[in-house]
Amino acid sequence: TRLAIEAAGREEGEVCFVDLAPVDRSEVAKALLGALGLRESGMLPVPADGQPGAEERPGAEERLVTALAGRRILLVLDNCEHVVAAIARLAHRLLSACPELRVLATSREALAVTGEALRPLPPLELPPDGAPVEDVVGYPAVRLFADRAAAVRPGFAVDAGNVDAVLRICGALDGLPLAIELAAARLRSLPVAEVATRLDDRFRLLSRGNRAAAPRHQTLRAVVEWSWELLDGAEQTLARRLTVFSGGLTLEAVQGVCDLDDADELLVELADKSLLQSDGTRFRMLDTVRAFCAERLAEAGEEERFQRAHAAYFLDLARRADPHLRAAEQLEWLERLAADHGNLHAALRRCVRLDPGLALRLVAFLSWYWWLRGRIEGAALAARLLDVLDDDPPRGLEEEYVLCVANAVSGGFAGERAVGLLDRAEAILRGIDRPVTYPALIVQWALTAGPARTDYDSFSRQLGEDPWSHALIRMSDAFVLQFAGEVDRAAEAAAAAVRGFRAVGDRWGAANSLDPLAQLTDWRGDSDRALALLDEAFELVGQLGALEDTSDLLFRRGGVHLHRGDLDAARADYERGAGLGRRAGVPDKVAAGHHGLGEVARLRGDLDEARRWYEAALDGSASERFIAVAVRGSALVGLAWVALAEGRAARARELLDEALDLALDHPIFMYQAGAAVGLAAVALAEGDAAGAARLLGVTRSLRGVLAPGDPDVARVASVARAVLGDAAYEACLAEGAALPRAEALALLGGGRGGRTIGGPFPPLGSRTIGG
Repeated sequence: TRLAIEAAGREEGEVCFVDLAPVDRSEVAKALLGALGLRESGMLPVPADGQPGAEERPGAEERLVTALAGRRILLVLDNCEHVVAAIARLAHRLLSACPELRVLATSREALAVTGEALRPLPPLELPPDGAPVEDVVGYPAVRLFADRAAAVRPGFAVDAGNVDAVLRICGALDGLPLAIELAAARLRSLPVAEVATRLDDRFRLLSRGNRAAAPRHQTLRAVVEWSWELLDGAEQTLARRLTVFSGGLTLEAVQGVCDLDDADELLVELADKSLLQSDGTRFRMLDTVRAFCAERLAEAGEEERFQRAHAAYFLDLARRADPHLRAAEQLEWLERLAADHGNLHAALRRCVRLDPGLALRLVAFLSWYWWLRGRIEGAALAARLLDVLDDDPPRGLEEEYVLCVANAVSGGFAGERAVGLLDRAEAILRGIDRPVTYPALIVQWALTAGPARTDYDSFSRQLGEDPWSHALIRMSDAFVLQFAGEVDRAAEAAAAAVRGFRAVGDRWGAANSLDPLAQLTDWRGDSDRALALLDEAFELVGQLGALEDTSDLLFRRGGVHLHRGDLDAARADYERGAGLGRRAGVPDKVAAGHHGLGEVARLRGDLDEARRWYEAALDGSASERFIAVAVRGSALVGLAWVALAEGRAARARELLDEALDLALDHPIFMYQAGAAVGLAAVALAEGDAAGAARLLGVTRSLRGVLAPGDPDVARVASVARAVLGDAAYEACLAEGAALPRAEALALLGGGRGGRTIGGPFPPLGSRTIGG
């Protein structure tokens, strides 16, 4: 109404405003006559049909045509929705008979007459997430709230202290102007944070408005109720059942959930009547409308029935999507699941309460989607489900239970309860002597639970004969062989995995096989090809929108840049990777980025900055997830280098011992080799050049190559060779390199009892930063 008045006021010429809210269909023409100043008392009574003179005396429509003919006038017909049929017929008659007439109508649905131009009014625009405080007031929804709030509380302004509450209010109220004004008016008696908190009961909170306004505009409930009452019974039925959806819906979903034969036609009717918004493919119900209609669903006693129907539909969607997420069409299905992310999670939250068994199945089918997109919300939901389950899974849902545990732990679920769940899940997984139903289970378990809890001997029997599983086995072989120091065979296995994943179209698998292949290539001195392989991996994970995988690849590329001596490029990659880890909500990734920044600072000679970054990496990797432990071990190695540079060789040895201690319970491959290089540097500082050369040989034994591009290796090797001479250096180096892996690891134990450091092979696709 306000917008129509403003628009009309900017027009030249005559304007007539007609408020149709208080009239019914039989009074439409008379309302127009009254607005035009043609009082009904000035009209002759119109005889009934068949009475003398009936054909001679004009009715209301004829008088309107006579009054408007030849006049250039804008007729503003306000609030047409409850008399839309009568208005449409009358408007068509008047426009046909009066060429100079224009009509501006406000309505919740179109008049549907020839020549009508529609101007849908969206909610007031809200600022994007993360917009600076100084910018948010420029967005219409916030500006309206600020203006109206200042009117009832002089001096009010949106600032850093209240901006979050203001944005919650404007967002929760869908940017609806009247709702925002009603909320702002409550600042007369309530703090803005309290208003935001109470919006869960929005109809009660926003129950006081302008006493001079029309009744339907005095409260938020009255606003929505006005539209509800205009719906017929079937439309009301569908409207209330649609409230089980969250974040949008499709026609297919409505037909699968709402149990109405003519759901497609009714859906279009609701959109035409502005109860739904549509982009041509998906429909959305504003939260305020949903809150009202949800009350009607509860009153009808249909809440649980349609929540279950909604969950069943989206379980089937997740089931159908799962195999496609490991194939060429994975982008299409990722997009489809992402579009229904809100519905999938709403279904899962309800199933945790209504049907934990169904919830377990939904977690299982969503697991790979969550993994590919790095969505940590799934971890929280899995943890909540475990809280309502017994320690033993329901019969027949053992794999689903293992996946639920893996998801929960990947999101930081910890403590004695988590340890007990991991123990139980590990026992269940080891007892599966057949191909698993969910092939990605093997990957997720290994990456989450770590090598000590993973039985790599069982892979071949737990994975099926499909091409994706074969490629996964080759990826696993690459990591196992890399851990064993067999660089050439590891590179062959990684390349085979890349070919296998490319053949089935799985971008995730190809990228995660290109990653170790790039590292192996860099170790062998071909950094140009390593960067080219990483570029291809970046392209693949970019298509997936995988923040965590992109973060890992940035760290890998940062390491290649370090070996090339390009510290600026390395720093940029570590900073960006840490930023993506922060966006993804994964502390391990942030800590890994901090470790990389410590490496850059140390190699630049800034020991104080390096120490700060390494200590930040230690603080951020406090969990017992094996990847976090790897970052922690690498940070300790970095601090040892700092201590050594400061002339504190004894402290450096202590730090390296501490790093190696972590490997007793968490045998993460690769950073032990970095610790061996550190111990070689300590030996050199203590005057034992021969011991330093032997420890460099141990590094070659562990990695399979000495990685001459590693600046730490190059520096220690150069000094040891200069002290010993070429022949003695090469002999000591060969002595260390000839040690079998177990003896090489035992040598690193040194004075700590000659213990063996190592253990089970690393998990599928695992990454270690540093070393």
